[in-house]
Amino acid sequence: MFIWRAALVVFCLVLVSVTGLAPALAQERSAIRPGFRLPSGSTHILLLRPHIMVGGQSTGGVFQPNADWTAQARGQIDAALAAAQATLGNEVVRAPETIGADTRLMADYQALFAVVAQSVIDYQFFKGNRLPTKRRAGQFDWTLGPDVARIARGQGCDYALFVDTADAYGSTGRKIFQVLAAVTVGVRVRSGEHKGYAGLVDLRTGDLVWLNADRHMGGDVRTPEGAAKRVAELLEGFPGRAAGPGAAVAVAEARR
Repeated sequence: MFIWRAALVVFCLVLVSVTGLAPALAQERSAIRPGFRLPSGSTHILLLRPHIMVGGQSTGGVFQPNADWTAQARGQIDAALAAAQATLGNEVVRAPETIGADTRLMADYQALFAVVAQSVIDYQFFKGNRLPTKRRAGQFDWTLGPDVARIARGQGCDYALFVDTADAYGSTGRKIFQVLAAVTVGVRVRSGEHKGYAGLVDLRTGDLVWLNADRHMGGDVRTPEGAAKRVAELLEGFPGRAAGPGAAVAVAEARR
């Protein structure tokens, strides 16, 4: 019995060292470029096709993509974004479907945005990991470069809105491991990961003027209610957003 218990403890310790612990660091969730204002009704915003990934999380914490879940989530999030557009305070234009070189260009800039957004999360939002150049109060200076305007040629838009969301639902094995790790070695292991970020980019300069990000988002994006909650969380604090009752209710529901 002792040997089996010892083996179980060793197994959990090894797996924890590989998969990591649930982070305990506090982080900021959003930031806006100093001096930036977006008056309601004054601009045109290009809403890019959201980047969405949904899948499972193995016992060892490995993401396992699920095409059916991702397709469900895309339909639900698209519908939730369409409903939220009226609350953003400016005209929102959906980016048209692209082909050939334009598709590659769009994918490249969405990937670049993901890298920049993750850098903001890692090196500015987490105070303990903040870069020396990002420690000044009120500083928010990140950019995708002026060539990002190429993704909006002919659209007549001033800004681009990027949306990225990823969900990994913990498998049965992961949930069992979560319990075993807590019971045998007293370590907290997270089952499932639900993160997302939305960012507004100035198409004239390429500057990231607003970012809202969260590594612990709510809502099952495969359902209408969950997708609506996720979109409300992503767009919370959006510059120039209408302050009507619809927006207030959406934010209140997202915080539950």
